[in-house]
Amino acid sequence: MNLSCIIIDDEPNAVNLLEILITQNTKWNLLGKCYDALEAIAFLKENKPDFIFLDINMPQLSGMELAGLLSKDTKIVFTTAYSEYAAESYTFETIDYLLKPITLKRFLEAMQKIERYFMFNQASKTSVAPGGNEYFFVKSGKVLRKILLGEIQYFEGEKEYVRLVTPNEQLLIYRRLKEIDEQLSPPFVRVHNSYIVNTRQIIKIQDNHIYIGAKHIPISEKFKDKFMAVISQRIF
Repeated sequence: MNLSCIIIDDEPNAVNLLEILITQNTKWNLLGKCYDALEAIAFLKENKPDFIFLDINMPQLSGMELAGLLSKDTKIVFTTAYSEYAAESYTFETIDYLLKPITLKRFLEAMQKIERYFMFNQASKTSVAPGGNEYFFVKSGKVLRKILLGEIQYFEGEKEYVRLVTPNEQLLIYRRLKEIDEQLSPPFVRVHNSYIVNTRQIIKIQDNHIYIGAKHIPISEKFKDKFMAVISQRIF
């Protein structure tokens, strides 16, 4: 998929590694490399990449501070050696959060997630049907079923398969919940080892439980911060 990106990172070795991963494994156009936030701000005034790779721990302005200065629709893949910023990162238009050192396996996972993100967005923008929704096909047994993304209430992991639930049906997908999670972006958020929810389908949140239809889904401590970071954008 032809996408454009830039790298913003003050560590030359990290920039070089990411550049190699991009050039050897993707068709993306690397528009530039910026080694501090001020250089990045100047570059972004003249260039409009599809997304940016953004380090968090930088001098002058941190990656989080820089993200707060950019347009709210700037698509970001954070790169950092620190896991504690993961929840905060999802207050922005974050596609993925990569922990350094970035391995080839983890980069390839991120690459697939990034390209799926833009494929979903393009499908949404080019839809000619009034009120048309994004969709994908789910393999359940020997059948490929068309599922509207917006109708999904939640995914529930059950050992070797995942249960996909909509208001009208339930389908079993023979994949692990972790694999499903890696393919999805908000409004889908993992809230428990066994659950991914569609935040647009939530009726209420109470006592560490999410209410979707008649289902009460627990929020685990492991995923609570990331979930609340997404929800906080919709709290008045």
